[in-house]
Amino acid sequence: MRGETRLPAFVGDCGTSTPLNMGCSGRKTLSFLLVFMLVYLHGASSQETGPAGQRKPFFERLRRLEEQFWRFQEVTLTHLQSIASNYNVSYNIDARFQSLEEDSQATALAVNRSQAIVWGDLAHLKSWVRKTQRRSRKVDTQLQALHLALSAQGRQRAQEADKQKARQEALAGLARDMQAMQATLARLTRQIHSQGARLAVLEGHLRTDHHGPSALTPSRPAKPGPGSLQLQRGRQTPGASALQNHPEDTSALPDPSVHRSLVHPQDPSQLARVPQGQGHICNVGPVFIFPNASTQNVLSFSPGFLTALRALSFCSWVRAAAGHLGTLLSYATQDNDNKLVLHGRDSLAPGSVHFVIGDPAFRELPLQPLLDGQWHHVCVVWASTEGRYWLHVDRRLAATGSRFRVGYEIPPGGSLVVGQEQDRVGGGFDGAEAFVGSVAGLAIWDRALVPGEVADLAMGRGLPTGAILTLANATWAGGFVRRVSCTCLEHCP
Repeated sequence: MRGETRLPAFVGDCGTSTPLNMGCSGRKTLSFLLVFMLVYLHGASSQETGPAGQRKPFFERLRRLEEQFWRFQEVTLTHLQSIASNYNVSYNIDARFQSLEEDSQATALAVNRSQAIVWGDLAHLKSWVRKTQRRSRKVDTQLQALHLALSAQGRQRAQEADKQKARQEALAGLARDMQAMQATLARLTRQIHSQGARLAVLEGHLRTDHHGPSALTPSRPAKPGPGSLQLQRGRQTPGASALQNHPEDTSALPDPSVHRSLVHPQDPSQLARVPQGQGHICNVGPVFIFPNASTQNVLSFSPGFLTALRALSFCSWVRAAAGHLGTLLSYATQDNDNKLVLHGRDSLAPGSVHFVIGDPAFRELPLQPLLDGQWHHVCVVWASTEGRYWLHVDRRLAATGSRFRVGYEIPPGGSLVVGQEQDRVGGGFDGAEAFVGSVAGLAIWDRALVPGEVADLAMGRGLPTGAILTLANATWAGGFVRRVSCTCLEHCP
C-alpha cells in the first residue's frame, strides 16, 4: 500500500557482514528521520477532520511530498548503491593489494634466498678461478721447462746425429779399409802358403845336400811293416776331385813346384825328418781305435765350441782300415745338424770326403792317399775371409779354393763327435758313414794355421799355440772304441 511505511532494501542489520557495515550508524540516523516524518504526517492527517475541500490540497501536497520522498528515496538508493559498488571495488582493490604485498614479500624472500645462493656460487667460482689461475701458472712454468728441455734434447739429438753421421762415415771408411786389408791379407795368405810349399821343397833339398842319402827314411814299396810310417804315394794329381765338383775354385791346384813334389813322392826331400829318430813320429798323445762300422762307436767332446768360429784349422794323424773314408768330424746344433762335417761314405768315390760348413754348402776334398792303410797327417784349414780353404796331406798342399762360406760364422754350443755323422744333435748315426781306423794327435784351432805350422805338426815338432780342442778333451768313448797309449805311431796297433 502506498500508506505503508517501507524501509529501503539496502538498510540492514549492523551486525550482519554486508558490504555497508562500515556506514551502519549513518544509515540508522537516516532511517529514523524517515520513519519519524512518516509518523508525523500520518498523525496530522488523522487529526484534521475538516471538510474535504480543506483536506484535499493537503493530501495533494502530501501526495507530492510522498512522491518526492519516493523519488528522493530512489535517488538516495541509487547513490547508496553506487557508493556500495565503489566500496566493493575499493575493497577488492585492497584485497588485491594485500595479495600483491604478500606475493611481493614472498618474491623478496625468494630473491634473497636466490641472491644468497648466487653469492655462495660466486664465492666458490672465485675460489675455483683462483685455483685454476695458480694451476695455469704452474702448468705454464712446467711447459716452459719442458720446452727448454725439448729444445736442449733437440740440440743434443742434432749433435748426436752429426756424431752418428761422422761415426758412420768413419765406419764406412774403416769398412773400406778393412776390405782392402782383407784382400791384402788374402793375397798374403796365398803367397805364404805358396812360399811355404816351396820352402818345404827347399828344406828337403838342403837336408839332402847336408846329410846325404843315409839320413833319409826310404820308402819300402814291398811289404811295409805294420808299424812303419808311409807317406803319400803320388798316384794322382791332388785337387782334381775338388775341381771337378767346384770349378769356380780355380786355385785348387798348387803352384808348379808343389805339383812336382806331389807327382814324385819318391823324392827324398818330401819325407819327414823328426827329432826323435829316423822315420818315427812320437809323442802325439793318445790313440783312439775304431775297430768296425758300428753306430755305437763314437768319440764325444762336451762341450763343443765355446765361442763362434770365423776361422778353423783341423789337424790329425789318421790311419784308415776300410776301403772308404768315414766321418772324421761332425758338429751339430739344434737348427742345423751339419754345421761342420768332414765325412765320407761308401757311396762316394773312394777316398773322397765332403767338407761341409753350414749344410748344404760343401766342398769335396781328395783324400785317396789315406786308403793305403798307413798313418797320414791331414790338416784342413778354412777362413771366412773370402772363404779360403786349404787341404794339407803329409805337409803337402793337396787342394785349395775360395768363396766357400764367405763371412760365415760357426756358432757355439753344439755337439761335437768324432767317428760318426750326426743326423740330429748327439745321435742319428749311420753305419755307412762311420769311420773305421785309428786317430791320433787330433786338434782344432780357431784360426788358420800357416804352412810352417802345418809342417811342424806333420814332422812331430809339437802343437802350435792356441788349440781349443784336442783328444785330451774327449769326454766319452762309446761302443767298441779303444784308447791306447803309444810312444810312437808305428808301434800302435
